[in-house]
Amino acid sequence: MDISDFRKEYTLAGLRREHLARDPFEQFELWFQQACNANIPEPNTMCLATASATAEPSQRIVLLKYFDRQGFVFFTSYESKKARQIEANPQVSLLFFWIALERQVQISGNAAKIPTAESLKYFATRPRGSQIGAWCSQQSTAISSRKILELKFDEMKHKFQRQEIPLPSVWGGYRVLPHSFEFWQGRPNRLHDRFLYSRSDGESGWDIQRLAP
Repeated sequence: MDISDFRKEYTLAGLRREHLARDPFEQFELWFQQACNANIPEPNTMCLATASATAEPSQRIVLLKYFDRQGFVFFTSYESKKARQIEANPQVSLLFFWIALERQVQISGNAAKIPTAESLKYFATRPRGSQIGAWCSQQSTAISSRKILELKFDEMKHKFQRQEIPLPSVWGGYRVLPHSFEFWQGRPNRLHDRFLYSRSDGESGWDIQRLAP
């Protein structure tokens, strides 16, 4: 299948150094809000890239649940492949792609488990079905059929029918503490605008460089 003729010129906007916030968290919040205002479906969708201790890479789509200056938080099973890789190698990369705005943001940093109390606070806000689902799957393990999941769901639903659903011991959050941000704005002729924020010892705490596209 030849798809080499697929073409799209990116013409919506440009990105200049003088228009950037000095702090990358502020710049991310601005772009994230603009993605929300543009009614992009699930603007908190991000690609999480991890690597094993032997540098075997792996990627998957997860949902950002909240962020602040302490980092970017997502939730998963602590028995999943991503969790095993983070345990072996905490360096990860996050990628947001908002095609309607012709923008990407790549965030690199270290991931670490959040406190159990923080995971419980978020878990309590999940729909009941999602809470039950967290008890049903040994994530990333091979199963013979979907029926196994459905039977386990019914079992857990019956077990917890008259009580609040507790936080599974193998489920919780990770916080990614960034050491770099890259903001990418599509431009015509593939001459895209790219700016890299890197942690520094300077007064602002961040260096900003324009990168060649």
